[in-house]
Amino acid sequence: MSLVVDEHRQYLEDRVRISAFRQAINDTVKPGDVVLDLGSGTGILGLLACQAGAKRVYSIDGGGMAQLARDVALANHFDDRVTVLKGMSTRTVLPEPVDLVVADQIGRFGFEAGVLEYFADAKRRFLKPSGRTIPARIDLWVALVEHSAQWKKVDFWSHHPAGFGFEPARKIAENTGYPVHLQARQLLGDPANAVSLDALAHGAKSITFCKTIQVKRAGTLHGIGGWFSAQLSANVEMSNSPLAQRRIKRRNVFFPIAQPVAVAPGDSVTLSFSILPQDTIVTWKVEVHSSRGGEQGVNPIARFTHSTLKGMLISREDLAHTNPDSIPVMSIWGKARQTVLQLCDGKHTLRQIEDGVLLAHPDLFPTRTEAAVFAAEVITRYGE
Repeated sequence: MSLVVDEHRQYLEDRVRISAFRQAINDTVKPGDVVLDLGSGTGILGLLACQAGAKRVYSIDGGGMAQLARDVALANHFDDRVTVLKGMSTRTVLPEPVDLVVADQIGRFGFEAGVLEYFADAKRRFLKPSGRTIPARIDLWVALVEHSAQWKKVDFWSHHPAGFGFEPARKIAENTGYPVHLQARQLLGDPANAVSLDALAHGAKSITFCKTIQVKRAGTLHGIGGWFSAQLSANVEMSNSPLAQRRIKRRNVFFPIAQPVAVAPGDSVTLSFSILPQDTIVTWKVEVHSSRGGEQGVNPIARFTHSTLKGMLISREDLAHTNPDSIPVMSIWGKARQTVLQLCDGKHTLRQIEDGVLLAHPDLFPTRTEAAVFAAEVITRYGE
């Protein structure tokens, strides 16, 4: 079984998630509506829209799931109403405007999977002026977290694994957001609603917020937890919160701090976040203020700054390519790709393109099979 398909099995097994979308779609879809399903996967949300009375559904998926979605629509006798389009929604053209845009492209922290970018594009190009979206709003939540097991995975690199020093890896580890399944008992205080994002109104390229959270119980602060709640419709909310009574199975995110800090009731922690959704870059600053032995909040007892930008694996060579004054030169593989694209002129067959690549780049492709695989990969991505 494809692991991609197995990932979607897990989505369909999440009864809380499916139930929430079913109810929200039933509440929102009107008979005769035209619906757009972004990142459709198996096409489940489009099928639910058809059941709710949608006249037509356009399902867009950029991966290999597109054909499976077509087959699923056919198997459920909705192929006359469901049109599956393979590609990125931001590069797709629809033949008509839509009444509703629906998507489950919601990340662990609410923004990572591209839902804001996709909705902004859909609003501009596809959605009718009176159109709706599911979700309508996404709230980002943060909390103080005690999680020694996860923090030890960060600190692992400080203890000379295999007898060698790995401090450079430690710097990357502490600037990474980790997928975790948080529990209520790991929270050191009440969570804070960090920011509320209107799915239609939010077009900003950055999200910033600053929150101060009071510590409610004694413990050790290892990092910051993040999750989301999504308002799917007027009466339906979906969340991966560790405090939710009906919690979906999507994991949360854990942002570590460089060193654990002992905290007690009455202490406060100020969190400052800056998020670039399109680049999935998160910067988090943490200041811990003690209520003991002095005026509360004046001088922090600990201060940390982290960013996933510092956690990226970027080589010097790749970094050099971002210099505006650098003079790039096409690689031999780039030239091979260029050969394929030049032959995609509406005149050459696939076999002729394979012959052309093999003839132009014999050192790259020892066999015709290798040339054929390369040409197919390029054409699948860039051809029509």
